Amino acid sequence: MWKNVLSAFVSVVLLTTFVFVVWVVATHDYRWEAIAPYRNNLLSGWLVTLLISVASLVLSVLVGALFTAGQLSGHRFPAFLCRVYVEVIRGTPLLTQILIGYYLIANAIDWHSSLGVGIVVLSCFSGAYLSEIFRGGIESIPKSQWLSARAIGFTGAQTYRFVVIPQVVRRVLPASAGQFANLVKDSSLLFVISVHEFTMQAREANANSYATFEAYLPLILGYFLLTFPISLLSRHLERRYRYEH
Repeated sequence: MWKNVLSAFVSVVLLTTFVFVVWVVATHDYRWEAIAPYRNNLLSGWLVTLLISVASLVLSVLVGALFTAGQLSGHRFPAFLCRVYVEVIRGTPLLTQILIGYYLIANAIDWHSSLGVGIVVLSCFSGAYLSEIFRGGIESIPKSQWLSARAIGFTGAQTYRFVVIPQVVRRVLPASAGQFANLVKDSSLLFVISVHEFTMQAREANANSYATFEAYLPLILGYFLLTFPISLLSRHLERRYRYEH
């Protein structure tokens, strides 16, 4: 009985909140003419964010795979270094890492591309989280399956290819998709090193036009267009690998 009451209460709260938000958005007195001069800037910023997101997603997977391999290598020193890296990255704010990466490390090697530094820092940050996701997925495979693969003559590479990876992919997909979506949204922090990405362009449009809602509503839509395909792809891959069960 109490479960039905709780379910009804949650449904009413969510529905009421949704209706209220829709009402606020629908009845707002928009001033699109104030933001119109900045539409090209917003589009340019969205394209920069798209570039950052795609590049960072690819590099973060490589970083995550590399540090996963290091942690599971069986060699103490590389595993220790990989563990230290993961814990330091996950235990410190991304904003701090961006500032240190650009103003300290990049300057020390005379690299002044804020866009390039931003992509690298985001990739290293997300790669640490992906490393833990991948490691947890691999270690969740029962030991009996490793032994069975060895018993039928599979090499280590064949065991990973035909036994481990197909199962790990499906197990890590939800968490990985969430991390990818967070990475896209985290790219908004790159404005602190003057990367003219989507959020920075929206901030400048708002500062110049004083049309706050009109400047940030496209921001919501733009980030949704970047993160929603990740969710769709994740669900597609989950269905594809569902044959295991």
